[in-house]
Amino acid sequence: MLAVMARTLVVKATAGADAPERCAQAFTVAATAAAAGVPVSLWLTGESTWFALPGRAQNFELPHSAPLAELLHVILATGTVTACTQCAARRDIDSGDVLPGVRIAGAAVFVEETMAEGAQALVY
Repeated sequence: MLAVMARTLVVKATAGADAPERCAQAFTVAATAAAAGVPVSLWLTGESTWFALPGRAQNFELPHSAPLAELLHVILATGTVTACTQCAARRDIDSGDVLPGVRIAGAAVFVEETMAEGAQALVY
């Protein structure tokens, strides 16, 4: 019998409040996968980097969308959330500022995750 390899979903959110539908889609897909038991890594880049900070996701609103804070909670509970190093630096965010469980990492880690065997990357 062949061993079943678990696939990992790597989702990169490139938008925040500046493009709310794209932002919400990234979080929704990541949280849905996480809730289904899929290993998930959510990357916060560009304006979505702000959601690495406490209280920011609670202030995001989009009609007919699940609350961003709840989606982020699901992802943090079972997966990985990473804020882009350069994006965080451009916003004066450091590791002491982010929510518990959020890490700050750069392109080398993103490439490593997306190139891993069985990984599927989506960019929103």
